[in-house]
Amino acid sequence: MIVSGSVTESLKALGARLREERLQRNETQKVFASRIGVSVPTLYKMENGDHKVQLGHWAVALDLLGHVEDLDRLLMPKESLFDKYEQTQKPKRQRASRKGGK
Repeated sequence: MIVSGSVTESLKALGARLREERLQRNETQKVFASRIGVSVPTLYKMENGDHKVQLGHWAVALDLLGHVEDLDRLLMPKESLFDKYEQTQKPKRQRASRKGGK
């Protein structure tokens, strides 16, 4: 499998953020790996941006860290600027006119 440089860099950055989150929680690799259900070597690979780590392991880690909703943003359809404009142009409500002058 050929992995581009941009993918490699993105995975390394993601791994570094995972490591930072783990350290902020003051957890060892052994404890954190146990909590997400992986071995220490797998966690080490995740923290170093190894592209061979299963997405499921990342999903469990993100859930544990309170970021599982970020998975929903992956491959989301791009928002159309036209649709966004249409949503902001909803007709404004008008007051009913009073008949009879009351």
